[in-house]
Amino acid sequence: MAEATQIAFKFRELAEILLKHQGIREGHWSIYTKFAINAANVSLNGSDHFPTALVPVIEMGLQRESDTEPGPLAVNAAEVNSAPKTAKKGASKKATK
Repeated sequence: MAEATQIAFKFRELAEILLKHQGIREGHWSIYTKFAINAANVSLNGSDHFPTALVPVIEMGLQRESDTEPGPLAVNAAEVNSAPKTAKKGASKKATK
């Protein structure tokens, strides 16, 4: 089987991964993207130059949303990154001979 050279994620999947990475366990969160805008004169295939807008992605991250009205891309951290269940005291001890 060939090695994957590209792996795509949906925005909700990215939010889940980042919530787990940051250890966030409460609230509704979604991905945000910060853009900038710049301009340049660009030639297409050696033709005339045209004024062109460049819109680079500056950063991506998580933003907390309202818990009462989360947006359509929001992820509930409590559902995707629940706290690990703690074992009851003595429940996992094995009997010794």
